[in-house]
Amino acid sequence: MGVMSGPYVIRGSVSLPEAELMWRFSRSSGPGGQHVNTSDSQVELRFDLAATDALPEVWKARALDRLASRLVGGVISVRASEHRSQWRNRETAAVRLAALLAEATAPPPKPRIKRKIPRGINERRLREKKQRGDTKRGRSGRDW
Repeated sequence: MGVMSGPYVIRGSVSLPEAELMWRFSRSSGPGGQHVNTSDSQVELRFDLAATDALPEVWKARALDRLASRLVGGVISVRASEHRSQWRNRETAAVRLAALLAEATAPPPKPRIKRKIPRGINERRLREKKQRGDTKRGRSGRDW
């Protein structure tokens, strides 16, 4: 197996603190044969978003707001059971949680600035539409 490949960076110098991660393991469904009946390979990773001091306050407020539908008592939960190995499922869950928090703490996009379409562009568009209509009208078999 090996050592976990943490720390899991959320963005910049901010990463998930290992001490605040709560792991839970259970038997996973899916392939595995007889092995699946004896090993707890499914991983549930929980992180108390409301009580953490690892995130800046602005990020924390943003994440709490954006992830409100996924939180249970201020705790975010991520599950992984794709792999047969518990270690790989731990890696997957931690990476997934870091990505989720990175997306939730990202700053909002800049508002779109409305620009006026130049008159010449609009006139050219209308002129081309008129020409196209004339071309199509000329295809009718009235004159034959």
